[in-house]
Amino acid sequence: MEVNETNFRDEVLNSPIPVLVDFWAEWCVPCKMIEPIVLELEKEYAGKLKVVRVNVDENQNLAIEYGIMSIPTLGIFVNGLMVDQIVGAVPKRVIVDKLKKYLLPN
Repeated sequence: MEVNETNFRDEVLNSPIPVLVDFWAEWCVPCKMIEPIVLELEKEYAGKLKVVRVNVDENQNLAIEYGIMSIPTLGIFVNGLMVDQIVGAVPKRVIVDKLKKYLLPN
C-alpha cells in the first residue's frame, strides 16, 4: 500500500499493529532489489504487521520529518513512533530479526 503525507497519520501512526514503512524512490536500484522481500514480509506477517511504502520524491516532508537520509530505509513504527530502522538493501533475515522484537506473539 502506498501512503503519502495525507494518509500517513491514519495508516501508520494510528495503526493498532506494528507498521513497516518502506521509504523508497522510483529511480533507486537498491529499492527495487528489496521490494520483493518487503512484499514477502507483507504476506508472511499478514494480520501482525502492516506494510506500506512512501515515495520520498513525492513525500519529501515525511522523509525530512523522519530523518530519511538514504534509501531504501525501512522504518518500524509501533504505537505511532518510529522505534527502529534498517538502511540499505539488506538480506531478509536481517529485517526479520529486527521485526521479531516488535511483533505481537501469536
